[in-house]
Parts: sequence; C-alpha cells; structure tokens
Amino acid sequence: MQNRLGIISSSVCLLLTILVGVYIQPAEASKGKVKLVYVEWSCATASANVMKAVLQEKMGYKVKLIPVAAAAMWQAVATDAADGFTTAWLPTTHATYLDGVKDQVEDLGPNLSGTRIGLVVPDYVTIDTIAQMNDTKDKFRRRIIGIDPGAGIMMKTEKAIDDYQLKRFRLVEGSGATMTAALKDAIRNKEWIAVTSWTPHWMFGRWQLKYLDDPMNIYGGAENINTIVRKGLKADMPEVYAVLDNFHWSPADLQQVMVLNQQPNSDPYDNAVLWVNEHPEIVQAWLAK
Repeated sequence: MQNRLGIISSSVCLLLTILVGVYIQPAEASKGKVKLVYVEWSCATASANVMKAVLQEKMGYKVKLIPVAAAAMWQAVATDAADGFTTAWLPTTHATYLDGVKDQVEDLGPNLSGTRIGLVVPDYVTIDTIAQMNDTKDKFRRRIIGIDPGAGIMMKTEKAIDDYQLKRFRLVEGSGATMTAALKDAIRNKEWIAVTSWTPHWMFGRWQLKYLDDPMNIYGGAENINTIVRKGLKADMPEVYAVLDNFHWSPADLQQVMVLNQQPNSDPYDNAVLWVNEHPEIVQAWLAK
C-alpha cells in the first residue's frame, strides 16, 4: 500500500512539476513596440499592414497600427507619439504638412514612385478638363465627391474650385470608402460624377475611369509616396529604422494588396501577411542591413 501511495505521490509530483514548468515557461518577449500611424485610405491601409507584417512576423517586434486623420498622422510623428508612417504624398499633396514639422521628423524618401492625384470621372463623361466643369455643373449635380476633411487632396480641390471658379460646386467631405461607394452607384446608373482620387488605387482596376486635365497644374505632376519617421528612431530602434528606410515597392505590388483588401470579409493584416510570405525576395531586400 505504501509503495502504491509512493508511486501515486511521485506521479502527482511529476505531473505538478510538468504543469508548473509549462506555466512558468516565459513567453518569448517581443524585441520592442512600434507604433505606426495611417489614414484609412486604401493605399495607406495596405502599406501600413505590410510593414506591420514584416516587423512583427519576420523580425519579432510588437506593432500597433493607429488610424488617424491626415494632419494628426504628421503631428503624431512630429511629437514622438508614433514612430512613423508610410504614406506621405510628396512633393505637392502633403507639402503643407511637411513644411509645418520638417525640423521634427525625418523623411526617408520615396517608397513608391509615379503616383498622381486629381479629379477623376467615369470614361463616359464627355468633358476632358476641369475648366469644362462649369458648363456641365447640373450633370454633376454641382458636387465633387471628396474624402476625409484635411486630406491634402481636399485642400488642393478647394484651391481648384477657387482657381477654376467652380463657385457653384460643393466639395462633399467623407472618406475613401464613401467616395468609392458614391462612384460605384453613379457608374451603375450611368450618371456623371467627379471624385477626388489618386493613383495607384484599386478602383482603376475595376472601372473605366479618367483624370480630368488640369491646365493650371493645381494638383501637380507625378508624385511619390514617402516614408516619414520620428527623430531619434535610428538610435532607438536601428533595425526598425533600416526596414522602413529600405522599404520600396512598385505600384503593381501595392495594387495586389489593395485588390486583396477588396475581397468580401477579408482582413487587411491577414492579406498583408499573405503578400509578404508570397514575395520573399522583395521582403528580403527590406530586411537587408
């Protein structure tokens, strides 16, 4: 009996030892916490999540993505409340924001080249320039469908309304999602609509669209999307800084992620992880010292 009790006691002790070992086994600590800010534009959602996937899945950092307005995005990095962001439209669209904080942030340069912003219409719209909009204002229902207030493209559109004397037009504020929803409805009904938009954007792959010519060059020419980080990031987190500095991809790469994000019930982070795992050569170039 005593032997039996001894065996049971030994077994219980062994089980407890195993369980305690399991519970006290320390979880693998992350290498640090990274905060990235972004505006909920399709391009920004895609690039922010791809950076999170790289830093978190490939490098072991804990990454928090924080959606904010455009002005707040710049201020967060300028005040060290965030570590960086990947969608600064320069040299034109976000020039005002950069001018206000240029001594408080570090511009790592373009991560994507060959972008464009402007007023976009369905290809069945029979005018070709912004200057012609006054003559067809009723067909447009005297509206230009915009995105979130404070976005650089919204400020440019307010200037376009003034400079092209589109006094009878109203710039409708909303978001990237409400803008594309309005465009979808208009195209389904073959109605005229003008929206504030940019390239690359998934909607150019879905519908036949065109930019209205901008003879006054209010919206500028080809632009870049730059990466901006806080001062001191290089010293504090050199690996994170290096990846953000190395980050560069093509419009086609970005387009792939944006298309994934348009699938029903898809998750932007899951899509980013999928894209990262399917493009090891590109990602490896970002990870290179």
